[in-house]
This record gives sequence, C-alpha cells and structure tokens, in this order.
Amino acid sequence: MSGAPRLAVVVVSFEARETLLAGLGALRAHASLPFELVVVDNASTDGSADAVRARYPEALVIANGDNIGFARACNQGWRSARAPHVLFLNPDAEVTTGAVETLASLLESRPAVGAAGPRTRGSDGAIQVSTGPDLTPLAELRQRRLVRGVARREAHALAQAEALHAREHEPAWVSGSCLVARRTALEAVGGFDERFFLYEEDADLCRRLREAGWGIVFTPAAEVTHHLGRSMSKAPRRARLEYHRSHRLYYRKHNGPLSRAVLRVLLAARGALGWLEASVSGDAPGRSDAALLLRLSLEL
Repeated sequence: MSGAPRLAVVVVSFEARETLLAGLGALRAHASLPFELVVVDNASTDGSADAVRARYPEALVIANGDNIGFARACNQGWRSARAPHVLFLNPDAEVTTGAVETLASLLESRPAVGAAGPRTRGSDGAIQVSTGPDLTPLAELRQRRLVRGVARREAHALAQAEALHAREHEPAWVSGSCLVARRTALEAVGGFDERFFLYEEDADLCRRLREAGWGIVFTPAAEVTHHLGRSMSKAPRRARLEYHRSHRLYYRKHNGPLSRAVLRVLLAARGALGWLEASVSGDAPGRSDAALLLRLSLEL
C-alpha cells in the first residue's frame, strides 16, 4: 500500500498461530487504506512469530521472550508504530470489508473521540456483547445476564443485544477485541495500565479516556467477526485466574468501599466453595485456585 499509514494495526498473540494467520489474512483482504502492521507475540511456542515474518514480511514482529500480558504488549505495539490512530485487534478477530476504513474515518472526522469500537458477531453470525457500562456489582449482574443469555441463544437476550448494537452510541467502554484509539489520546493517559495482565484493560482504558475528556463511540457501521475464546483456549485456567486479578484491580482503582465490599464477599464465597469442591474431589490445582480467590478477597 502506498502513502503514509493512516492507521497502525496492533495484534497481540499467544499460542494462536493458525488463528492469527487467518485474522491477518482477513485484514490483508478487507483493508484498503495504508496501514502499519505490528504483531506482538508473547513467547508462543507454536512458531507464530516466524510464520508471520514469512507470510507478512511488511509486518513489524516483536517476539517477547516471556508472556508479558496483553496490556503491556499492546503498549509495546502502539509505541513501536507512528500512525496517528491505532487499531488493537485480537488474533481471533477478523475484519470485514470497510470496517477498518470506517473506524479510521470516524476518528479522523471527530477530533473529540478518543476511542471507538465496531459491532462484533461470532463465527455463526450471532451478535456479541461488545459494549457496556462502568463496572459495578449491579451493572455487572445485568451485563452477565445478557451475555449468558446471548451465549445460550435465548431469544429475548439476542433481541436485546441486537437492539443495543444496532445504533451508534457512547457507552462507557468498547471491547478490546477490536478497538481503535487516537494516538494523542493514548499518549494523554499513558496507554493501557500494564498492571492488567489480561481482561478489564479495555474498560479501564476507556474510563480513563473519558475522565480525561475524550469521547468513546460504538458504531454498527463497522463489523468484525470475533471467534470468541480461541485466543485463550491454550491456557483457560490461567485466563480465569487473571480475570479475577484484573477484576480486583479495576474495583480498587475505580470503585468505592461499598462496591469493593460486595466484590470481596463474592470472591470469598466463590473461593470457599471452590476449596470445598476441590477438597472433596482431590483436585490440588483447584484448591490452589480457590486459595488465590480467598487471598484476592482479602486484598480488596
């Protein structure tokens, strides 16, 4: 592609070689604007970095010696590029025709917007919940009910999610599976908080952008297919544990004593139940996971 890049595309990957290559193939096929491509590999053992170098020689490949986490790797990526806007794209997310251009144009035409996200659908075309409110116990209860209803393909949940994602609006956050951000906005807030190893880094970033005066926009004019779960399938236990760590960190950063107390009780209850179940079944890793939840509840 000729001309100065309008956008940098940053893809962070871990043990997802074939999924990563498929996503990059969709990007090459469906994005027509000049863009930089940065792939950050978090110490994969499946040959991901070499495969990208061979098939996409135009890409800058950063091969980390250790898995440094999603947030830190995203910061590596955007700071290694020079384009005025940055599209963070999961390796299991595939852009459709016009999606990249639409997201880039949205930032170019609206200088007050710091970040934006598209509508996402699963492999089967079903809507995914990719926006939401700030994280509080009540808001999360409602969000999880919707997400679980969509996962179970319940008609009322699918209709609610379709309606929510049918119009442009300004949510509290957009999903990091496909999130475009203005470089100056990232610089203003210091990028992603690298204490988030995995999960909640998108909600935290969007919250800090809003607090700094930037707008967050969801647009159904761009659409992405997100093969949900493939990028975490290699380490599901680690992913679950990191979710709880990130959840605790978000509440400690942004929520008051009452919300933290509610989360503390929930974590403690889940940890206690997990300990009992693991003890009965003789599951030593399960006991270890339960002990971590109990410890996290005490640190809130």
